[in-house]
Amino acid sequence: MLTVQVRYFAALREALGPHEAVSLPAGTTVGSLRRQLAARGGRHAELLAPGRPVRAAVAQAVCGDDTPLSDGDEVAFFPPVTGG
Repeated sequence: MLTVQVRYFAALREALGPHEAVSLPAGTTVGSLRRQLAARGGRHAELLAPGRPVRAAVAQAVCGDDTPLSDGDEVAFFPPVTGG
């Protein structure tokens, strides 16, 4: 088992709170963490569902769904940033 700190930003933070600790089996990826969180239902399902525009970062580096997680990692979920 491993434990990661999940942080939410922008609209995700407003709906889901600022952060939480999540215990996961070894070998979990960012994508599988997102699916596990969405499986909770409610606002998690609505905001983290596949196809929703959500970016992820591990240890403050933007990453893809296939990025493996390690014990103690900080995983951030946030909406894409638009410029103007």
